[in-house]
Amino acid sequence: MANREALRDLQSRLAGRLQAARSEGVSVAAWLAVQAGGHDYLLPLNQSGEIFPWTGVQPVPYTQPWFLGIANLRGALMGVVDIAQLLGHGNVRSEQELSECSLLAFNSALEVNAALLVDRLLGLRATDAFTRTEPAAEGAPGFYGAIHVDGTGRRWQELQLQRLSQTAKFLSIRA
Repeated sequence: MANREALRDLQSRLAGRLQAARSEGVSVAAWLAVQAGGHDYLLPLNQSGEIFPWTGVQPVPYTQPWFLGIANLRGALMGVVDIAQLLGHGNVRSEQELSECSLLAFNSALEVNAALLVDRLLGLRATDAFTRTEPAAEGAPGFYGAIHVDGTGRRWQELQLQRLSQTAKFLSIRA
């Protein structure tokens, strides 16, 4: 219950900050920063949807290990994907660890009934939060965007959710 209230509070604060920034002419955030499997990611805000606390997921047999199952999120059935496992650097979590995770739905405009399991929400980031930008590593998946480096040297990999949702790997959940 406390997790749900904390998430609602976070969403309310984020919405308030976005509105205030727009009205003051301040640079508006472009990404939602998350952590999954020990890696830092930037998810485009216009491709990201609602944030949910971990909820019971109904497993689906004969699917890939990264496809955790189906969850009822505000009355919509959504497939739940462990993004860290999908990208090859996640490990199986205990129920206790899962209870500390969040589900991030895809923006409804993308027409993808899926949510990503992320370990931590790290807030919003604007373009001016980074000191330099590098192209994605050679041979990186097509849904990898640029790598953004902040003032502390921390590297953030941008993930294009729309492109991700159209990849054969994402669409092929069958084991």
